[in-house]
Amino acid sequence: MTMTDPVADYLTRLRNAVRAKHKRVDIPASNLKRELTRLLVAKKFVAGFTEVKETPQGVLRIQLKYNDGQPVISGLQRVSRPGLRSYVDADTVPRVLGGLGVAILSTPRGLMTDKEARAARVGGEVLCEIW
Repeated sequence: MTMTDPVADYLTRLRNAVRAKHKRVDIPASNLKRELTRLLVAKKFVAGFTEVKETPQGVLRIQLKYNDGQPVISGLQRVSRPGLRSYVDADTVPRVLGGLGVAILSTPRGLMTDKEARAARVGGEVLCEIW
């Protein structure tokens, strides 16, 4: 069975693991998911990740982060989806919860957070919002 939306699958696996208070979650690897995870580590939403070569595709093993038993990630939302793409230009890059959250954009320069996209004056497809 083919997957039509790998980013939604990634976010759902992450959301389910956080709600179940797991210490880690395994996600099938791809370049897009690797970059998404790199951004989440840089913004301190997850503790870290390792790549496990159990299958030819590989697996991203993401260590989840908690503060006093509460997950650092309180919400994840897919914005642009296969049925309704959401594109923004450099002037209309969204702010998530007034800057407390992060929007991740796919730009011509690669994946960026909303703050990085505003600083670089580039727009793109809004993949998801995390807070």
